[in-house]
Amino acid sequence: MSVPLLDVEGLSVDYLRSGLRSARARRHRALDGVSFELAEGTALGVVGESGSGKSTLARAVLRLVRPSAGRILWRGERFDTARRARLAAIRRELQVVFQDPFGSLDPRMTAAQSVYEALEALEGVCDAAGARRRVDAGLEAVGLDPGLGRRYPHELSGGQCQRVAIARATIAAPRLLVCDEATSALDVSVQAQIINLLLELRARSGMGLMFISHNLTLVRILCEQVIELRAGRIVPPGSPR
Repeated sequence: MSVPLLDVEGLSVDYLRSGLRSARARRHRALDGVSFELAEGTALGVVGESGSGKSTLARAVLRLVRPSAGRILWRGERFDTARRARLAAIRRELQVVFQDPFGSLDPRMTAAQSVYEALEALEGVCDAAGARRRVDAGLEAVGLDPGLGRRYPHELSGGQCQRVAIARATIAAPRLLVCDEATSALDVSVQAQIINLLLELRARSGMGLMFISHNLTLVRILCEQVIELRAGRIVPPGSPR
Protein backbone atom coordinates (compact mmCIF):
# COMPACT_ATOMS: atom_id res chain seq x y z
CA MET A 1 0.00 0.00 0.00
CA SER A 2 1.48 3.38 -1.02
CA VAL A 3 2.18 6.03 1.59
CA PRO A 4 -0.13 9.08 1.34
CA LEU A 5 1.40 12.36 0.24
CA LEU A 6 -0.27 14.06 3.22
CA ASP A 7 -1.70 12.27 6.24
CA VAL A 8 -3.49 14.35 8.89
CA GLU A 9 -4.46 12.49 12.07
CA GLY A 10 -6.65 13.91 14.86
CA LEU A 11 -5.55 17.49 14.21
CA SER A 12 -6.71 20.15 16.68
CA VAL A 13 -5.75 23.82 16.85
CA ASP A 14 -6.55 26.20 19.73
CA TYR A 15 -6.40 29.98 19.69
CA LEU A 16 -6.33 32.22 22.76
CA ARG A 17 -8.76 35.14 22.91
CA SER A 18 -7.72 38.23 24.85
CA GLY A 19 -9.81 40.07 27.43
CA LEU A 20 -11.20 37.01 29.24
CA ARG A 21 -10.09 36.00 32.73
CA SER A 22 -10.64 32.27 32.59
CA ALA A 23 -8.06 30.23 30.66
CA ARG A 24 -10.85 27.94 29.52
CA ALA A 25 -12.92 30.88 28.25
CA ARG A 26 -9.91 32.33 26.43
CA ARG A 27 -9.30 29.11 24.51
CA HIS A 28 -11.08 28.82 21.20
CA ARG A 29 -10.83 25.46 19.44
CA ALA A 30 -10.66 26.29 15.72
CA LEU A 31 -10.02 22.68 14.64
CA ASP A 32 -11.15 19.62 16.54
CA GLY A 33 -9.88 16.13 15.71
CA VAL A 34 -9.61 16.53 11.91
CA SER A 35 -8.29 13.50 10.02
CA PHE A 36 -7.86 12.84 6.30
CA GLU A 37 -5.41 11.49 3.71
CA LEU A 38 -4.35 12.99 0.40
CA ALA A 39 -2.76 10.64 -2.14
CA GLU A 40 0.04 11.66 -4.49
CA GLY A 41 -1.25 13.60 -7.50
CA THR A 42 -4.85 13.88 -6.28
CA ALA A 43 -6.96 16.90 -5.30
CA LEU A 44 -8.80 17.42 -2.02
CA GLY A 45 -11.49 20.05 -1.67
CA VAL A 46 -12.14 21.60 1.74
CA VAL A 47 -15.47 23.41 2.03
CA GLY A 48 -17.41 25.06 4.83
CA GLU A 49 -18.95 28.33 5.90
CA SER A 50 -16.90 31.27 7.19
CA GLY A 51 -15.36 30.45 10.57
CA SER A 52 -15.55 26.69 10.05
CA GLY A 53 -11.77 26.26 10.29
CA LYS A 54 -10.77 26.01 6.61
CA SER A 55 -7.98 28.59 6.70
CA THR A 56 -6.75 27.31 10.06
CA LEU A 57 -6.47 23.86 8.50
CA ALA A 58 -4.40 25.30 5.65
CA ARG A 59 -2.10 27.11 8.04
CA ALA A 60 -1.69 24.03 10.22
CA VAL A 61 -0.84 21.85 7.21
CA LEU A 62 1.75 24.46 6.18
CA ARG A 63 2.93 24.68 9.81
CA LEU A 64 2.22 28.36 9.98
CA VAL A 65 0.32 27.60 13.21
CA ARG A 66 1.20 24.87 15.69
CA PRO A 67 -1.34 22.10 16.34
CA SER A 68 -2.60 21.62 19.87
CA ALA A 69 -3.08 17.90 19.27
CA GLY A 70 -2.75 15.30 16.52
CA ARG A 71 -0.02 14.91 13.94
CA ILE A 72 0.77 15.69 10.31
CA LEU A 73 2.79 13.33 8.14
CA TRP A 74 4.34 14.37 4.84
CA ARG A 75 5.11 11.32 2.69
CA GLY A 76 5.15 9.22 5.86
CA GLU A 77 7.41 11.59 7.83
CA ARG A 78 6.36 13.72 10.79
CA PHE A 79 6.05 17.28 9.53
CA ASP A 80 4.52 19.01 12.55
CA THR A 81 7.57 18.21 14.73
CA ALA A 82 10.31 18.43 12.07
CA ARG A 83 13.43 20.40 12.96
CA ARG A 84 14.25 23.66 11.18
CA ALA A 85 16.54 22.26 8.44
CA ARG A 86 14.21 19.39 7.58
CA LEU A 87 11.19 21.69 7.75
CA ALA A 88 12.77 23.98 5.14
CA ALA A 89 13.40 21.01 2.84
CA ILE A 90 9.80 19.78 3.13
CA ARG A 91 8.43 23.26 2.49
CA ARG A 92 10.12 23.26 -0.93
CA GLU A 93 7.66 20.55 -1.90
CA LEU A 94 4.59 22.23 -0.41
CA GLN A 95 3.54 25.70 -1.60
CA VAL A 96 0.54 27.98 -1.11
CA VAL A 97 -1.59 30.53 -2.97
CA PHE A 98 -3.55 32.90 -0.72
CA GLN A 99 -6.86 34.67 -1.22
CA ASP A 100 -5.84 38.27 -1.92
CA PRO A 101 -4.04 38.47 -5.29
CA PHE A 102 -2.73 41.98 -4.56
CA GLY A 103 -1.87 41.59 -0.89
CA SER A 104 0.16 38.41 -1.47
CA LEU A 105 2.64 40.18 -3.79
CA ASP A 106 5.27 42.72 -2.71
CA PRO A 107 4.21 46.05 -4.27
CA ARG A 108 7.89 47.05 -4.57
CA MET A 109 8.71 44.06 -6.77
CA THR A 110 7.85 43.42 -10.40
CA ALA A 111 6.05 40.20 -11.26
CA ALA A 112 9.30 38.66 -12.54
CA GLN A 113 11.16 39.66 -9.36
CA SER A 114 8.48 38.01 -7.20
CA VAL A 115 8.78 34.75 -9.12
CA TYR A 116 12.58 34.92 -9.13
CA GLU A 117 12.64 35.52 -5.36
CA ALA A 118 10.78 32.22 -4.84
CA LEU A 119 13.09 30.38 -7.24
CA GLU A 120 16.18 31.69 -5.47
CA ALA A 121 14.80 30.89 -2.02
CA LEU A 122 13.74 27.35 -2.96
CA GLU A 123 16.61 26.31 -5.23
CA GLY A 124 19.39 28.80 -4.58
CA VAL A 125 19.68 29.73 -8.26
CA CYS A 126 22.75 31.85 -9.05
CA ASP A 127 22.95 31.82 -12.87
CA ALA A 128 21.15 35.03 -13.88
CA ALA A 129 20.50 34.02 -17.50
CA GLY A 130 19.21 30.58 -16.52
CA ALA A 131 17.02 32.05 -13.80
CA ARG A 132 15.58 34.57 -16.25
CA ARG A 133 14.64 31.75 -18.64
CA ARG A 134 13.03 29.82 -15.78
CA VAL A 135 11.02 32.86 -14.68
CA ASP A 136 9.85 33.59 -18.25
CA ALA A 137 8.84 29.92 -18.64
CA GLY A 138 7.03 30.05 -15.29
CA LEU A 139 5.01 33.08 -16.37
CA GLU A 140 4.18 31.46 -19.71
CA ALA A 141 3.08 28.29 -17.89
CA VAL A 142 0.35 30.29 -16.13
CA GLY A 143 -0.77 32.02 -19.32
CA LEU A 144 1.11 35.32 -18.95
CA ASP A 145 3.29 37.03 -21.53
CA PRO A 146 6.82 37.22 -20.05
CA GLY A 147 6.77 40.92 -20.95
CA LEU A 148 4.27 41.42 -18.12
CA GLY A 149 7.05 40.39 -15.76
CA ARG A 150 8.32 43.96 -15.86
CA ARG A 151 5.10 45.28 -14.36
CA TYR A 152 4.32 45.90 -10.69
CA PRO A 153 1.20 44.47 -8.98
CA HIS A 154 -0.72 47.77 -9.23
CA GLU A 155 -0.21 47.64 -13.01
CA LEU A 156 -1.84 44.20 -13.29
CA SER A 157 -5.44 43.00 -12.96
CA GLY A 158 -6.56 40.80 -10.08
CA GLY A 159 -6.53 37.72 -12.32
CA GLN A 160 -3.04 38.52 -13.59
CA CYS A 161 -1.77 39.01 -10.04
CA GLN A 162 -3.21 35.65 -9.02
CA ARG A 163 -1.50 34.02 -12.01
CA VAL A 164 1.78 35.58 -10.86
CA ALA A 165 1.14 34.16 -7.36
CA ILE A 166 0.53 30.72 -8.88
CA ALA A 167 3.70 31.02 -11.00
CA ARG A 168 5.65 31.92 -7.86
CA ALA A 169 4.19 28.96 -5.97
CA THR A 170 4.83 26.43 -8.77
CA ILE A 171 8.19 27.65 -10.12
CA ALA A 172 10.08 24.96 -8.21
CA ALA A 173 7.62 22.14 -9.08
CA PRO A 174 6.02 21.42 -5.68
CA ARG A 175 4.37 18.09 -4.96
CA LEU A 176 1.39 19.81 -3.31
CA LEU A 177 -0.20 23.21 -3.91
CA VAL A 178 -2.49 24.60 -1.20
CA CYS A 179 -5.01 27.16 -2.49
CA ASP A 180 -6.67 29.02 0.37
CA GLU A 181 -9.74 30.74 -1.14
CA ALA A 182 -7.56 31.54 -4.16
CA THR A 183 -10.53 32.46 -6.36
CA SER A 184 -12.95 34.13 -3.93
CA ALA A 185 -11.66 37.69 -4.51
CA LEU A 186 -11.98 37.37 -8.31
CA ASP A 187 -14.82 38.00 -10.75
CA VAL A 188 -16.75 34.92 -11.88
CA SER A 189 -15.19 34.94 -15.38
CA VAL A 190 -11.69 35.24 -13.91
CA GLN A 191 -12.48 32.45 -11.43
CA ALA A 192 -13.19 30.16 -14.38
CA GLN A 193 -9.84 31.08 -15.94
CA ILE A 194 -7.96 30.28 -12.72
CA ILE A 195 -9.81 26.96 -12.30
CA ASN A 196 -8.91 25.98 -15.87
CA LEU A 197 -5.30 26.99 -15.19
CA LEU A 198 -5.16 24.79 -12.08
CA LEU A 199 -6.60 21.87 -14.06
CA GLU A 200 -3.93 22.36 -16.73
CA LEU A 201 -1.11 22.60 -14.19
CA ARG A 202 -2.27 19.44 -12.44
CA ALA A 203 -2.50 17.53 -15.72
CA ARG A 204 0.94 18.76 -16.80
CA SER A 205 2.87 18.32 -13.55
CA GLY A 206 0.99 15.66 -11.59
CA MET A 207 1.08 17.78 -8.43
CA GLY A 208 -1.44 17.29 -5.67
CA LEU A 209 -3.90 20.03 -4.76
CA MET A 210 -5.62 21.08 -1.55
CA PHE A 211 -8.31 23.52 -2.67
CA ILE A 212 -10.03 25.42 0.14
CA SER A 213 -13.20 27.25 -0.83
CA HIS A 214 -16.76 28.06 0.15
CA ASN A 215 -17.77 27.44 -3.49
CA LEU A 216 -18.82 23.80 -3.77
CA THR A 217 -19.28 24.04 -7.56
CA LEU A 218 -15.63 24.95 -8.11
CA VAL A 219 -14.50 22.26 -5.70
CA ARG A 220 -16.44 19.58 -7.57
CA ILE A 221 -14.81 20.64 -10.86
CA LEU A 222 -11.29 20.42 -9.45
CA CYS A 223 -11.28 17.73 -6.80
CA GLU A 224 -11.64 13.96 -6.55
CA GLN A 225 -12.50 14.04 -2.86
CA VAL A 226 -14.18 16.61 -0.63
CA ILE A 227 -14.40 17.19 3.11
CA GLU A 228 -16.73 19.67 4.78
CA LEU A 229 -15.82 21.49 7.97
CA ARG A 230 -18.37 22.78 10.47
CA ALA A 231 -17.26 24.41 13.73
CA GLY A 232 -13.80 22.94 13.31
CA ARG A 233 -14.92 19.34 12.74
CA ILE A 234 -15.34 17.22 9.62
CA VAL A 235 -19.00 16.71 8.81
CA PRO A 236 -19.76 13.01 8.20
CA PRO A 237 -21.17 12.33 4.69
CA GLY A 238 -24.96 12.50 4.64
CA SER A 239 -25.27 14.65 7.77
CA PRO A 240 -28.13 17.19 7.74
CA ARG A 241 -27.13 20.80 7.08
